[in-house]
Amino acid sequence: MDQDNCSLTCSITIEWTNSQGIMLRKLNHRTAILRLIRNNFREMFIEVRAEKSNHATKLSLKSISVFNKFMTDGKASIKFKEDNATMLLSNAPTAQLINFLKTMYIKISGQSEETMKKTLKEKLLSNKQFGGHEEISPATSTEINKAKQKALSVSRATITTPSPSTSKKRKRVDENAASHPVAKKLYENPTTTNMTEEQSRIVDAVLSGKNIFFTGSAGTGKSFLLRRIISALPPDVTMATASTGVAACHIGGITLHQFAGIGLGTANLDRCYQMASRKASLWRKTKHLIIDEISMIDADYFDKVEAVARHIRRNDRPFGGIQLILCGDFFQLPPVSKDNTAKFCFQSSVWDKCVHFNYELRIVHRQTDSEFIKILNSIRIGRVTDEIAETLKATAKQKIEGNGILATRLCSHVNEAEDINEFQLNELKGESKVFTAQDSDPSMTVTMNQQLTVPDKLVLKVGAQVMLLKNINISNGLVNGARGVVIKFDQSVPVIQFKSGIQYHAKLEKWSIKTNLGTIVHRKQIPLKLAWAFSIHKSQGLTLDCVEMCLSRVFNAGQSYVALSRAQSLQSLRVLDFNSQQVWAHTDVLTFYKKFRRNLQEMEMIPLGKKQKI
Repeated sequence: MDQDNCSLTCSITIEWTNSQGIMLRKLNHRTAILRLIRNNFREMFIEVRAEKSNHATKLSLKSISVFNKFMTDGKASIKFKEDNATMLLSNAPTAQLINFLKTMYIKISGQSEETMKKTLKEKLLSNKQFGGHEEISPATSTEINKAKQKALSVSRATITTPSPSTSKKRKRVDENAASHPVAKKLYENPTTTNMTEEQSRIVDAVLSGKNIFFTGSAGTGKSFLLRRIISALPPDVTMATASTGVAACHIGGITLHQFAGIGLGTANLDRCYQMASRKASLWRKTKHLIIDEISMIDADYFDKVEAVARHIRRNDRPFGGIQLILCGDFFQLPPVSKDNTAKFCFQSSVWDKCVHFNYELRIVHRQTDSEFIKILNSIRIGRVTDEIAETLKATAKQKIEGNGILATRLCSHVNEAEDINEFQLNELKGESKVFTAQDSDPSMTVTMNQQLTVPDKLVLKVGAQVMLLKNINISNGLVNGARGVVIKFDQSVPVIQFKSGIQYHAKLEKWSIKTNLGTIVHRKQIPLKLAWAFSIHKSQGLTLDCVEMCLSRVFNAGQSYVALSRAQSLQSLRVLDFNSQQVWAHTDVLTFYKKFRRNLQEMEMIPLGKKQKI
């Protein structure tokens, strides 16, 4: 994704005040373009220009401070001390905002005192006026490395209370650079992670306004890419949704049912229109609609949501003109229905009208073993050779436990997993410790239980098998899905030993979800869950480093594939009593992907240089 890191499009408000803090002037632009520029004397400014306007406002980047606590929500503010002005930025694409602030920090921190003195001398001796400006060039790798080192040294320096001399030094730095927490957050932010070429192509398609569906086998980074797409779009007009609460939580969104406002969609269309009218303002302001785990949305429901969009928005274009970004793997879990009569989303009457471009992620990131990846790709399409069957049967004899960690049993039914965990916990001797979640809104506890994997009430004992539910330290292997065991309590804090041998003192972590009103609620809890057993359904999105399964009770196409693809490797997997009859793919899905791949090949055969008509 190529982005101009020296410019930013967002909403802005600028307020100028006098020395007493009384507002003298205010400027509002719903859509403005910000650019980093230099004048003849190499002094840096932010130029603000309203969309479709020739008039520009310039503010000096001297003595600024940046408040970026809500940067990941597309918001920030910059205080310009020389101009007695404050600029409030909102509705900025997160990735664009981060890159813009990072470039600004790099360029400002790269100005040495010697350069600034030289600039001042030139200004005093010159007759030149501020006759023009030039855009700031992109940051070089040398500038980036220098600024990164400065940011890291600043963050290390702020760990302890500074002496008076260092306080003075820090004050001087603050006058000529973005504030230190900004630098630290910019270099730690996950949106800066590099993307593969195939992922970048999909983001470029989204940014060009296309309605797309992208798919990929388990572990190809679909949720990662969705989070990158969300960060590249203006947050105020982008709705991130998913078919399930857990999937919605992974991308920081809400369920499609919460957003659509038509309940389960069982009512007739006129009644759905009435129900959705309560969400009319949300429907009308939405420009980009993201739906993750689209495989679990059934065709009839998709048809009704599309009709509601056209009706509420009074627009006859597909989905009322909203850009659609759909993601999922139809070879995984299908739509839920009591009588197995639900149709897949691609069988809806409006799918072809709504989806203009298809993409497939092919690079697997979860597993690195090429043999295991080939096995999973075959099982995904319901094909089990004798060789694959023998390989999986052989895992039944593997000892995958280590450091006191037992294998997590994946179950086809949620109740079975809960019963196993409760039984095994009761079998342990010793005192129980209860950890109750701190919910920001107690009335949302039931909703949070549905959408979050972290429980509102966690009961632990020494010897309890647990799973980590948050990325704590990726380089040390303390990642979402890592398996451990409680070895002791240190002043009521559970100490966990992981399979890798690393010990971790579990402390409260925070999870956030959006409500259907757009507000955000939080849960603070120890990031653990009992892990003697887990349901296949609840394991979606997890990578497990010690897992066993018995697939005799699977009841849906794709269920065995989802279970097997949770394993990090063949060496961390144990399959009991494997039978090839437990693996199958839905014939309609096989037909869809056959046509899908044929269309992909035709797209790739279009000669380069010739523009497609959209």
